[in-house]
Amino acid sequence: MESYITNPHEIEERSFEIITEELGDKTFPEDIGKVIKRIIHTTADFGFADITIINDEAIERAKEAIKAGKNIYTDTRMALSGINKRRLAQFGGEVLNYVSHEEVALKAKKEGITRSMVAMRKAVKENPDGIFVIGNAPTALFELMEQIKEGNASPSLIVGVPVGFVGAAESKEELLKLDIPYILTRGRKGGSNVAAAIVNAILYMI
Repeated sequence: MESYITNPHEIEERSFEIITEELGDKTFPEDIGKVIKRIIHTTADFGFADITIINDEAIERAKEAIKAGKNIYTDTRMALSGINKRRLAQFGGEVLNYVSHEEVALKAKKEGITRSMVAMRKAVKENPDGIFVIGNAPTALFELMEQIKEGNASPSLIVGVPVGFVGAAESKEELLKLDIPYILTRGRKGGSNVAAAIVNAILYMI
């Protein structure tokens, strides 16, 4: 058997070297490149280099919010699990997810809507200018955008990367129309792992 790298730091370093090499002439501004390469590192999918959209000042606004101790609200436990909570805690913030709360489940059942929608309403009420990270549920992103339009929320950042075939692409196209700091992936691709990778990329810049 050939020798292989066993040190985790060396593995990550070499991985990013390979990503940079394979991107070739496709280059990005430094901070945007860090986000896109972190997504590719997580997914091994170079297609994200073409579909990731980061609007003006989104990364800087996110850094400021994190340094100010803003909480991060996710639409799934998986996204919550993937975010580096220890690093976030250094700035006084927490990662929160309300989907599994009993009152959220009861309200969702009563209204005939997704728990992600109710959880997003709860998060907005608690912290209207927090950071909202959506990697799975288009309904959560649609609900968040409704809250923004109604004047109930003004997020410091939206990470909008829901994955799937029903509403995922459409929700992100709607997000493109808003004058809100956002990072999104156009089309069907995304996921909780992508959402967490984006947040971690920003955390590692600070």
